[in-house]
Amino acid sequence: MTTPAVRGPLRAHPTAADAVVAAIVLALMIGTVFVGHRVAAHPLSPLFVACAVLAAAALAVRRRAPRTVLVVTSVLTAVGAADAADGVPRIQVALSAVVALYTVVSRTERAAALRIAAVTITALTGAVMLLGPPPWYSQENVGMLAWAGMAAAAGDAVRSRRAYIAAIEERALRAERSREEEARRRVAEERLRIARELHDVVAHHIALVNVQAGVASHVMDSRPDQAKQALAHVREASRSALDELRSTVGLLRQYGDSEAPTEPAPGMGAFDQLVDGFTRAGLRVAVTVTGAPADAPAAGDEDPAASVAGALPAAVDLTAYRVLQEALTNVHKHAGPGARAEVVILRAPGSLVLTVLDDGPEDGVPGDGGTAGGGHGLVGMRERVTALGGTIETGPRQGTAGFRVRVRLPVPSCARRLR
Repeated sequence: MTTPAVRGPLRAHPTAADAVVAAIVLALMIGTVFVGHRVAAHPLSPLFVACAVLAAAALAVRRRAPRTVLVVTSVLTAVGAADAADGVPRIQVALSAVVALYTVVSRTERAAALRIAAVTITALTGAVMLLGPPPWYSQENVGMLAWAGMAAAAGDAVRSRRAYIAAIEERALRAERSREEEARRRVAEERLRIARELHDVVAHHIALVNVQAGVASHVMDSRPDQAKQALAHVREASRSALDELRSTVGLLRQYGDSEAPTEPAPGMGAFDQLVDGFTRAGLRVAVTVTGAPADAPAAGDEDPAASVAGALPAAVDLTAYRVLQEALTNVHKHAGPGARAEVVILRAPGSLVLTVLDDGPEDGVPGDGGTAGGGHGLVGMRERVTALGGTIETGPRQGTAGFRVRVRLPVPSCARRLR
């Protein structure tokens, strides 16, 4: 068995490696003639030497034309076996045919290799038995059968090992590509999710800040008290925006970074604060809540929206809050001054239905191009809802001015979630 230091140069120079193999085979073919015989009594036959040299020369190109080399060495083996007039068996040229047979079998598909091996073994054994020195059942002739069979078996084993290694390498490469594609897909999904969060946060709070800043600028000289109140609302809205931005950007932190956010994501429990923010900004919002789940606590002084939400899954809770936030933000931005929004929250069996309606601007002219403007709000809502397997309907209201957003989110039962 060769060492890695020897295999490296041989693989880098296959022609030189074949030349070395040919020289070794030639030495063995010539040398084995004298095993058990006296050189003086049995000199080398010129025909045998020519056959041996030609067969060894053919082995030097066995990688380029393996089947041709096999045919040439088989014919030379038969010619060499026929040169046994003095009674000395000379089937040593068959060693070159054995090497050629190994090469062909190791480089050919199994079915074809088996056929070639069967034909070659039969032809070589029959030739040496018929043309070689008697008796036909001598150990040299029987040995021809054994050596050819072992060469075919060794070639098949090498071919199988190469195919096995190639399959393992291909499987590993395919797995590596799958891991890379999965990593890229997850990164893209995470980037999209963070982009949606940032859009919802910025669009909502900046819209409130813009309105309150405009109010403050308008009444600064005539009504300074109202201007101070508007500026206080601006400060509160900006602080809320910074807090949510800090929470969202904190998702990008690496493990072990300091100051990681610990506050929970917003949900329906904070819906009353969301409505209060829009009310202070001048948007009239009416909220209707129906269908509280059986496992929800008694409402009392609790926010009715939080009560009807009950024990929502975290993903549904966050999506419901973001959908209502984006829908009310769109009403505030696009429906124009004096618009009125109506929010209907229905907890149906196995689902949560959210409806946001607005009556449009008082003068019939929507602001900023209408509710379905060219931003990413509706697209973000649709992506959020679709990701949870829900449905969303958006469009102008039938028979009246304004816009309608209706979302249905599936809510698994408590028993199913526990399972």
